[in-house]
Amino acid sequence: MTAPIARTAAMIAGQGYIVAVPEVYHEYTQLGEVFAYDKDGTERGNTLKITKIVDSYDSDAKTVINFLKADSRCSGRIGTVGICLGGHLAFRAAMNPEVLAGVCFYATDIHQGSLGYGKSDNTLACISDIQGEMMMVWARQDPHIPREGRRIIYDAMTEANLCFTWHEFNGEHAFLRDEGHRYDPELAHQIYGLLFYLLTRTLK
Repeated sequence: MTAPIARTAAMIAGQGYIVAVPEVYHEYTQLGEVFAYDKDGTERGNTLKITKIVDSYDSDAKTVINFLKADSRCSGRIGTVGICLGGHLAFRAAMNPEVLAGVCFYATDIHQGSLGYGKSDNTLACISDIQGEMMMVWARQDPHIPREGRRIIYDAMTEANLCFTWHEFNGEHAFLRDEGHRYDPELAHQIYGLLFYLLTRTLK
């Protein structure tokens, strides 16, 4: 888990939610290992992203959902939140019927189906499995998800008649990451307000 993800999780927990943050590459890393926010860390993450099979990402999501449901403090109302790669994983996690809300920040690879081993995920093909309300957040100056890619996702969600809101802002990829030159604190503050509004309305 990176420090920004840890801080986001802490913010959500601070609103009274039970939060679980899975280690995406647990099969390949040491427990608690953090990838540095640099060239080596990025390359390692991108390599593992297409090493792990899509079914393993999905089984991890199901394991976390079952873990939360087994917690006596949990109401059984489940939401999912993800950033970048995590945004794509949150989108796929929302395909589980228990998930009532999903929040995806600049989710990578959905538009080109390139998640997992073989770069051939079926996310768009399974989009109608999503039953909860989705909130999609994008940065217009994000080279990883260009306008054409965002349009593919928007059209697929609309065609599937999903319940969702769509937010595009002038910003770069990783504008929520509170380190580095792309961080936009004012935009991040605005986005977190939208996030908490959705979670409060759907999960509390």
